[in-house]
Amino acid sequence: MKNHTRENIAGMEGYVPGEQPKDRTYIKLNANENAYPPSPRVGEALAAFAANRLRVYPDPVANELRREAARLADLPDENWVICGNGSDDLLTIGVRTFVDQGGAIASFDPSYSLYPVLADIQGADCVLIPLTAEFEMPPDCLEQAAGASVLFIVRPNAPTANSFPMAEVRTICQGFDGVVWIDEAYADFAEDNCLGLVKEFSNVVVSRTFSKSYAMAGIRLGLAFAHPAMIEQMLKVRDSYNVGMLPQIAGLAALRDQGYMAEMTGKIKKNRAWLSDQLTALGVTVFPSQANFIFCQPPLPARDYVQAMREEGVLIRYFSAERTRQYVRITIGDDQECQAVVAATTRILNRKKSDDD
Repeated sequence: MKNHTRENIAGMEGYVPGEQPKDRTYIKLNANENAYPPSPRVGEALAAFAANRLRVYPDPVANELRREAARLADLPDENWVICGNGSDDLLTIGVRTFVDQGGAIASFDPSYSLYPVLADIQGADCVLIPLTAEFEMPPDCLEQAAGASVLFIVRPNAPTANSFPMAEVRTICQGFDGVVWIDEAYADFAEDNCLGLVKEFSNVVVSRTFSKSYAMAGIRLGLAFAHPAMIEQMLKVRDSYNVGMLPQIAGLAALRDQGYMAEMTGKIKKNRAWLSDQLTALGVTVFPSQANFIFCQPPLPARDYVQAMREEGVLIRYFSAERTRQYVRITIGDDQECQAVVAATTRILNRKKSDDD
């Protein structure tokens, strides 16, 4: 059988999402899903939806949703916003819009593993810029990124959970001769955000997702903010009707309940501090987090810890790449889930101590 696949597609590895297990019931802390439900207003809006409306197409550019997002971001109007089928759709749109085949993108290492995949799909190179030993941006990142059309910055970073200093991000925006795409999937759990930079710099895009702080991973909805000249070009590239009617309705309801979102993210921040303290007391090295997860090094091989936690009924995330193989990522759950992580870790470490003795 003749292989009709493009050469770069045949030779690439696809993105591997967090496991969605089917073999048993787990405490699922491996995909950075929100521990709490979405705003009740989301359910009310969906329950009130008349199904016969589905016979017609949705607003192709989701203008009402864009206007509300612009208002919350203190931007002049909807022309500063584009909607996507999740923020990953927006990342794809960005690469298709700004990166030539044979061109290059740049991102940090470790960071979101989708970026090299998007480069492969586009037939472009991905320049990986190593973070320092403390997972900070290197002082020469602008030099290392030179020649790339897009520089992706995840802030707070995944999987390391830290947030790069705003002053350093601003310096990059000033000095990079291309698009600086700031991926803020976890910004609502952090101390600050970069939305203000889109008015300050015409080459900056800031993307957000409804999957994390709004607890709507299942609806697939994302937003990106940028100067209208950038948005205009990305709108050309998006798939027709890339955001369905139901996601638009649910997203609008969520945006209009900022109080609920703030309350739920507050609970996650509180649990994040508690879990970090408890694991540290057990001998786990926990890095400071600005996200809805923690990045940590257990006092046993990370792969063994992940497997032992699985046997305890708790799923956490392991990354086998060279820079991350000593560490694990644990999503912040609700009170009971966080207590279960501590209890399971205590049992695992007690067994290890007994075996060592």
